[in-house]
Amino acid sequence: MMDSSVKGGRGRAFRVALLVAGMAGVTSALGGCQSDPDIDISNYARSIEPADVLYNQGLANMEAGQLTEAGRKFEAVDKQHPYSEYARRAMVMSAFVNYRQARYSEAINTASRYLSLYPNDEDAAYAQYIVGLSYFRQIPEVTRDQRSSARAIAAFTEVIERYPDSEYVEDSQAKLRYARDQLAGKEMQVGRYYQERKEYVAAANRYRLVVEQYPNTRQVEEALARLVETYYAMGLESEAQTAAAVLGHNYPDSQWYADSYKLLKTRGLEPRENKGSWISRAGAALVGS
Repeated sequence: MMDSSVKGGRGRAFRVALLVAGMAGVTSALGGCQSDPDIDISNYARSIEPADVLYNQGLANMEAGQLTEAGRKFEAVDKQHPYSEYARRAMVMSAFVNYRQARYSEAINTASRYLSLYPNDEDAAYAQYIVGLSYFRQIPEVTRDQRSSARAIAAFTEVIERYPDSEYVEDSQAKLRYARDQLAGKEMQVGRYYQERKEYVAAANRYRLVVEQYPNTRQVEEALARLVETYYAMGLESEAQTAAAVLGHNYPDSQWYADSYKLLKTRGLEPRENKGSWISRAGAALVGS
């Protein structure tokens, strides 16, 4: 028969062995969790941080130029403390950080989400401004597709009309003018293409669109001169004369006007405005009028 002390010693040893084995199993399980791509223990630990701590850490990261880390902090506030005051602020800051990092789609999406949740908030104008800036920074050269210009125009128009007293209106107006000039420039490019191919009706339609829809852009001066050329080529002398007259009234010292005047003279014509023409009506809205 086995001695009771031996039995007791072996029993205690067995229990210790089980305890050690159990701890090893726990450790192994935790290690497995940490290696599992779907479970991040460090993220879980951070989730206990208060919203204000995360938010202020994000601000500190921004000031230090650590934009990626700042973005993570602001996103953490939004995810871990949704609909809190700090989440609202963090959403705007996250949009700004994405914009600064040229992550324009993310900036637009975040700012748009903010606007859908808090359309009348004090930072709503800024969020809308970020949307405009993000589209504006994607405007390509005039020879390429100008959808970003059109979207920037829509976004900045929203800033100006919906938040007329905001500090972002003046810059929005300036960038709006540039974006509109890009759209007008694209129309001019297409018009010149048609004109070179002697498709004068198509060309004239493009130039007319510039004069009527983009009267306060730099493209109007050339558009009027091109109208003189295309109408002249089609034998529409009255329209050509009217275009030249409106061009001369608004840009009397322009080389475009000098060239248009010279062209009319080759047929013994001169600038003469027909008040019944669409060009005369559109001329009233031009920059130089």
